[in-house]
Amino acid sequence: MQQRITPNLWFDTEAEEAANFYVSVFKNSRIVNVARYTEAGPREAGTVMTVEFELDGQRFVGINGGPQFTFDEAVSFQINCEDQDEVDYYWERLTDGGQESQCGWLKDRYGLSWQVVPSGMEELFTDPDPTRAERAMKAMFGMRKLDVAALRAAADGVPAS
Repeated sequence: MQQRITPNLWFDTEAEEAANFYVSVFKNSRIVNVARYTEAGPREAGTVMTVEFELDGQRFVGINGGPQFTFDEAVSFQINCEDQDEVDYYWERLTDGGQESQCGWLKDRYGLSWQVVPSGMEELFTDPDPTRAERAMKAMFGMRKLDVAALRAAADGVPAS
């Protein structure tokens, strides 16, 4: 079945470069199609207009639309990670040329916001024991890259080392 909703990402001129970068970061990914501007404009004929790409089964379209719009934190993409190794992998690659934020959030080199989330975090924050949940959440607020072992230890009441 064709994907019903496809996120479109507005770039100035970096759509193809960004798509190639994302495809290099996410396994099972590919460039699907590249469309170029024609003589009809508004950009120079032959330059990339759109790039359709797939990241681990999720389709996206990158548009070279000009400098009028930029990314901000109001929209982000969440990466659900199986373990700390995956968190570390995505964090390292996506912050290369980008910037770390807090609570597992980062901006990549193109200004796109991502949340890198370890498996098991949701269970910590919804623990039936509100004290455990509070300790885990308090620990998360002090982190940049999320550390699932430290979150679990905080939930258990083990002081940070």
